[in-house]
Amino acid sequence: MREHDAVSCPAVFVAAPASGQGKTTVTSALARMLRRQGRVVRVFKTGPDYLDPRVLAQASGQPVDQLDLWMAGEAYCRQRLFEAAREADLILVEGAMGLFDGEPSSADLAALFGLPMVIVMDVKGMAQTAAALVAGLAGFRDDVRIAGLIANACGSARHRELIEAALPATVPLLAAVPRDPALALPERHLGLVQAEEIRDDLEARFDAGAEALAAEGLAEALLALPPVAFTPALTEASAPPAWLAGRTIAVARDAAFSFIYQANLDLLERMGAALRFFSPLADQALPACDALWLPGGYPELHAAGLAANAALRDDLQRAFEDDLPILAECGGLLYCLETLTDQDGETHAMLGLLPGAGAMRGRRGCQGMQTAELPEGPVRGHAHHRSQASDTPAPIAFGRRQRHPAPGEAIYRERGLTASYLHLFFPDNPAAVARLFGAAAVEADVSRFDQTLDQTPDQTKECHA
Repeated sequence: MREHDAVSCPAVFVAAPASGQGKTTVTSALARMLRRQGRVVRVFKTGPDYLDPRVLAQASGQPVDQLDLWMAGEAYCRQRLFEAAREADLILVEGAMGLFDGEPSSADLAALFGLPMVIVMDVKGMAQTAAALVAGLAGFRDDVRIAGLIANACGSARHRELIEAALPATVPLLAAVPRDPALALPERHLGLVQAEEIRDDLEARFDAGAEALAAEGLAEALLALPPVAFTPALTEASAPPAWLAGRTIAVARDAAFSFIYQANLDLLERMGAALRFFSPLADQALPACDALWLPGGYPELHAAGLAANAALRDDLQRAFEDDLPILAECGGLLYCLETLTDQDGETHAMLGLLPGAGAMRGRRGCQGMQTAELPEGPVRGHAHHRSQASDTPAPIAFGRRQRHPAPGEAIYRERGLTASYLHLFFPDNPAAVARLFGAAAVEADVSRFDQTLDQTPDQTKECHA
């Protein structure tokens, strides 16, 4: 087989009528079931999600990339699916929200790549109505194929029989997952609990879910689906130049700072950067570096520990005074402020690189897809937070929302520091990212994927507060 020939592989898009139906629980159980059978399963997550992919990666034993038609573009998604198909026995793509929600939606992605969709539905409190809902979903669009239903939180064998008997003949009941708290995945205020915090507990839940699905014969049903043909989108000529060659970027990564797209790390390395990871919680010194990245995470859960690490705070403050390029995203922004008030109302000293105070604000928050309008060039990304920053300086720019005229997230710049609530997707504009991290010369403001971005419809899930 030549490197750029089409590759066929069984693939399934795991979707649901709404959030909270158990998509990640079922997808992780599916991945673990196939892994236990000695198969290679590659899993993708739709949308700008940091937490679910790490859970899915632990379940599958394989890296998990995000697929998002607006943020990443069609070519990026097509290439990632093609590369996965070259090594996988089965590809799983987990959707976001309801399958028709957003523009582009999960259904848009499934239709574009010809992926059959499996509906996961929490059937607690209904029986024949579940079948009616599935029938409506199956008939809503003629370019989407619904391959079957996985009934989640099924109460009994009789409950299963009632649902199965009412389903249309074209949508079989593929499995019924029992109503069992031991299968559900733990959550907190921004979504699932981070996989690294509960690794052993997750292992037990994955294995229990895998056994429940294996008993239903689900692996055989999915592997028997007609394979999907995947074609490549990129060539070697599409790769960005080594704009960051010779530069070392220090990346904060620990329990407080973990919202990192693997695609971002991969791009930095492809552009020639050497990455050195450090822990603002545990390390006493900053690694030698030419630039810094403080990504998002949960600094509000570790504010006391961050405040106590005075030695590293001193190093970071010196880096700022030396005008090193620093990118601080969401949780990184909070860390750069003067203080942070945690969920218990305790206020802690932070880095003080940027005037202002951060504080949690209960269940109110903001999320949505936005373009960061940076001096280096626009970069697409998203916001998702339940905190607020006050008494900050005047921003240099705002994020641009996709379907609403109100200004998006504020973007601040002090010396070499660029800080915002926005989480950036670096592959959208490699040239701008290279400039952001101090590249001396960038030839042109081009994206690897600009041939598709301008043709992709906008996402609608925005926060207008």
